[in-house]
Amino acid sequence: MTRLALRFPGNRIAYWASRFADASNDEPAVAIGSRMRANGFLTRADLLLLSAWKSPRSRRHVARNEEGFVRAATQTALSTGDERLRIEVLTLLQGVDWPTASVILHFGHSDPYPILDIRALWSLGVASPPAHDFPFWWDYTTLCRRLAQRHSCTMRDLDRALWQYSKERQRKPSR
Repeated sequence: MTRLALRFPGNRIAYWASRFADASNDEPAVAIGSRMRANGFLTRADLLLLSAWKSPRSRRHVARNEEGFVRAATQTALSTGDERLRIEVLTLLQGVDWPTASVILHFGHSDPYPILDIRALWSLGVASPPAHDFPFWWDYTTLCRRLAQRHSCTMRDLDRALWQYSKERQRKPSR
């Protein structure tokens, strides 16, 4: 099992989050999340936008999803009480892997979910991420929830802090 631990003091979360320069880029994703919570599902058009926000390369794969299947899968993810089903049903969508599924939950679910991202993982001590599976994702999610609660910050601020810390501190491999 991968051990997750914050690489910087928790009382610096607000500092690192404040350094996140592109917060306005979140506005479309936040609006999609509001619609998703109001409707109880995600539309295909919004799935395309949200997945492009996370990974523009996935667009042609995500575009293969039919409206009804997007609605059914996201409705299940937003309504079930089963944590494993919440995340894994989203990976049934074409072009949606664990990181994009985590974005859907992050912006669209009423419970707090972190975004699974290589930068965030690095900031939690994971230099080489293992294959994504439910036990790993759940450990990551519960740690992020504890950190957000312990340091009185939103999951969005924690996510920004983890991403920004990695951006500024992670050394690029030399060639």
